[in-house]
Amino acid sequence: MRTGKISDSVLKRSVLRQIRTRRQEVLSGAGIGEDCAIFAPSDTCASAVSEAEVTGEADMARVLVKCANNLAAAGARPIAVLLTLLLPSEAEEPLLKRLMTAAEETCGRLEMQIAGGHTTVSRHVDCPIACVTAWGVPWEDGALQTTHGARPGQDIVLTKWIGLEGTALLTRLNMQQLSERYPARLVEEAAGFEQYLSVIPEAAVAAQSGIRVMHDASEGGILAALWELSESSGVGLTIDLRKIPIRQETVEVCEFCEVNPYALASSGCLVLAADHGESLVERLGREGIPATVIGQITDSRDRLICNAEERRYLDRPAQDEIYRYMERNLK
Repeated sequence: MRTGKISDSVLKRSVLRQIRTRRQEVLSGAGIGEDCAIFAPSDTCASAVSEAEVTGEADMARVLVKCANNLAAAGARPIAVLLTLLLPSEAEEPLLKRLMTAAEETCGRLEMQIAGGHTTVSRHVDCPIACVTAWGVPWEDGALQTTHGARPGQDIVLTKWIGLEGTALLTRLNMQQLSERYPARLVEEAAGFEQYLSVIPEAAVAAQSGIRVMHDASEGGILAALWELSESSGVGLTIDLRKIPIRQETVEVCEFCEVNPYALASSGCLVLAADHGESLVERLGREGIPATVIGQITDSRDRLICNAEERRYLDRPAQDEIYRYMERNLK
């Protein structure tokens, strides 16, 4: 199978069809576009994320932020994590200490507690692997939610910009080459996009505004996030490609690396379905969070991407561009 997230068809065929509902305490579980499970009667929420490689502090921070984002998009305030680290036999203790220091600093910024976990050395892994399970509780006066509640007529709102996560990763891999081609300010700004990866602030505003459908755009980029939202809710959508916000730094880095920014890892970008999109955009703006209405939910199953006079159907999610880049260039 290809590197990265498995395809929807494989997920349905070999994962979801093997799972049976047997506990009434699990209100919402595994499904396309569902990154969290919701439990009763305590009304808590859990999210699990695994990362194939955490060779440094930035990788550790990224996997923890991604897990917290899953909770935030489900209407939950992240409160605690269990962290499991699998280390190869050649790993030295200073690496473990650096990874744990980065984990603690990231959890501090996100106001999460490391509540436990497991650390082991295994001859079956050739790089450090982090597995994170996080817990959250509903925002004040809010409710936990899933991605399958989008309704025809709602606006689709996008926060911040697409491709932030992938841009930061690609810049980190190509700092010298990019610095030789672009101004230092542009390269430094692109490398610093990791500061924007948390969607907790906008998710809190949205939940308190009564928004009940959110989905963080992570692996597969904005196109994958839109497909998952539409598939989960059983609705169609019409998207204006020209309204999807993208930073100039992302445009330049993606052009240099020959990748598609619309299919590039986009943690930090939250997709919302809102009855009154412009009102939500205004409220987010008052909190210093840029947001844009990029399209509408429709009552058909058509998923249309419009670019001026051109109209095309949204394809099923493809392999994230970051993996394609690595397979081409880092063999």
